[in-house]
Amino acid sequence: MNMRDNKGDRTYDAIVIGSGISGGWAAMELCKKGLKTLLLERGRDVKHIQDYKSANLNPWDFDHRLLNTREDQLNSPVQSGFYDEGDKMYFVKDEEHPYIQNNAFNWVRGYQVGGRSLTWGRQCYRLSDLDFEANAKEGIAVDWPIRYKDIAPWYDHVESFIGVSGTNEGLSHLPDGNFLPGMELNCIEKHLAQSIRKNDEHKLLTIARVANLTRGWDNRGPCQYRNLCSRGCPFGGYFSSNSSTIPAAMATGNLTLRPFSIVSEILYDADKQKAKGVRVIDAMTKEVYEFSARIVFLNASTIGTASILLNSKSDRFSEGFGNDSGQIGHHLMDHHSSAGASGKHDGFSDMYYKGRRPCGFLVPRYRNLPGREKMNFLRGYNLQGHGERREWMDTTAHEAGFGKSFKEKLSNPGPWTVWMAGWGECLPYFDNKIALDKDQKDQWGLPLVKIDFSYQENEKKMMDDICASSEEILDKAGFKDIEVFNYNKVPGSTVHEMGTVRMGHDPRSSALNGNNQLHDVKNVFVTDGSCMTSSACQNPSLTYMALTARACDFAFNELKKGNL
Repeated sequence: MNMRDNKGDRTYDAIVIGSGISGGWAAMELCKKGLKTLLLERGRDVKHIQDYKSANLNPWDFDHRLLNTREDQLNSPVQSGFYDEGDKMYFVKDEEHPYIQNNAFNWVRGYQVGGRSLTWGRQCYRLSDLDFEANAKEGIAVDWPIRYKDIAPWYDHVESFIGVSGTNEGLSHLPDGNFLPGMELNCIEKHLAQSIRKNDEHKLLTIARVANLTRGWDNRGPCQYRNLCSRGCPFGGYFSSNSSTIPAAMATGNLTLRPFSIVSEILYDADKQKAKGVRVIDAMTKEVYEFSARIVFLNASTIGTASILLNSKSDRFSEGFGNDSGQIGHHLMDHHSSAGASGKHDGFSDMYYKGRRPCGFLVPRYRNLPGREKMNFLRGYNLQGHGERREWMDTTAHEAGFGKSFKEKLSNPGPWTVWMAGWGECLPYFDNKIALDKDQKDQWGLPLVKIDFSYQENEKKMMDDICASSEEILDKAGFKDIEVFNYNKVPGSTVHEMGTVRMGHDPRSSALNGNNQLHDVKNVFVTDGSCMTSSACQNPSLTYMALTARACDFAFNELKKGNL
């Protein structure tokens, strides 16, 4: 049921805040367990298929041929760096949703039903005990309260539902999963993979593991190899809340979806020492409503979730809801993906490829592994990239010319090229944080978010190694005109922000326990990226989904026992 008439019962078994990747999972899991669930989304509704207005348009069907306008750049200086004319409707307007950057940080947001599950990169990798044990072994931040064995069955559960294509490689630090057939590497990528394996037994190149379906799955897909995923897929060829979890939740009859619902705070019952519900501002009318529930799942994305908790103050929680530790808002992380190398290859000139594969390749982490040489930095990175033949637009960018011979040159594909960059772990620093401004408010009267974030020496040393290692890999594979780069991207640009409401053993140094419960309020669960205790280097969304399913199962059982 989609509800905005504000009539009827405002009491539910569960409330889920946020409808993105983790919120959609929470809604589905709780509804399937029989709980009457209210799903709150601060943005508009987006219905699968019918609201993907640009999904089947050609570049020439757009007024500006997919280019962003000067107005886009002025009114949305952050978001416009991440969208084009085909998917801009899934990103907020910066002028309507301002925030304060004490240091430059790209806070990329999609305020609609489905959130950023409509525009995510779809890469799905498991964390391992190399990641879960790293903080404890190195004395960094706090220890994770879980290990791989605790989450492995839930990785299985999630992969079996969303459909992940990929290839098992038998690596202990990148655990295998339940995969649909992987997509195929093209000839230059296969050449690079063979070279990597020949030159270093500890490195390998494999196809990316992605939530794009290589065959029909759960009445969705298969992927059509259009690579237009961020417009919304009318074929259901990739996983999103809109195509998968929310329809499944709706099918139970237990879901109430309320768009245009901005949660201003979680309400605390001092007598029962529990959350009793949430206060909501209608985004359109600015009217205020309260909804009650036995449990609350907070999945508003890392910065949004921390903001809601910090804004939820009471006599019991003067520094923010569940913030006795004083840790909420701190330890913000984002992967860096600025450094790498590219090059061209003179071979395979008689070969090409078909379709637009919606993923690249992965070189799993190979630094600071057990038994390997220790680097001058902690943790590690993976390499992500793709191989392709240079197109006519790339040729004009590299070479000038005119006349018949130049036209003929443009009509033929250029040389094979490979681009790759390192996705690197960011350590959890206390001073990388978000806070709420005491004076400046948004249009709904809520305090603006302030973000302080910078990469430190460890990340910078890692980037240097990425550049050197990427160059070496390409050189050994016979690539020429190798260009090493560091784009020095503004933090936040990888759109993997996490931390701020971290898990841990000790209530004095963490906000959540090993079941994603607030230490201080047992009927509130946080399972989006904010719960992460460290970032690892793997794309994190699969872990968010697995933690969410696990926490929902725990919460339901605790409800049955009368503990919540």
